[in-house]
Amino acid sequence: MTKRHQPFHLYSDDQVYFVTAHTYLNKLVLNTSFKKSKLLEKIKIFLKRCGFNLYAWVILDNHYHILFKAYKGKDLPKVLSKIHCGYSYEMNEIENCRGRKIWQNYWDYCVRLEKDFWKHFNYIHHNPVKHGYVQKMEEYEFSSYGDWIKKRGEDWMMSIFREHPIIDFTIVPDNL
Repeated sequence: MTKRHQPFHLYSDDQVYFVTAHTYLNKLVLNTSFKKSKLLEKIKIFLKRCGFNLYAWVILDNHYHILFKAYKGKDLPKVLSKIHCGYSYEMNEIENCRGRKIWQNYWDYCVRLEKDFWKHFNYIHHNPVKHGYVQKMEEYEFSSYGDWIKKRGEDWMMSIFREHPIIDFTIVPDNL
């Protein structure tokens, strides 16, 4: 019997995706500013190379979330593989841990409605508060929240939160 890939992935062209990726065994691999900066660099480089448009992002110690538009859905696994392999290779070289597994897997979700887009957008920016890293979103450096404040202003950002309340998208294992 062939084992099915978990989780199942759906690849569509001109599609907005919300992606979550966790570190292997949820280890706190992304636990410094340097490591988070390196991951953000990889995310931006490889999304841009495939012409993907990055809307929102957050990087925590054991996972990250990104919201972006993929123009060719079939490129999604390739892009995420390049991000994860590129980051793993660089960090393992720097930390002299060749062969260490850093990434567990990723989960993707096709965002189909505008209101769904904004709920995921807000979820990403609120994630550091949810996980107890900070009390206020603007206090967390490794998210696109500050970029959006600079682009559109705090009033605009707060209006998005009022119009589209946060939903907890935490994935619960089937065995619970």
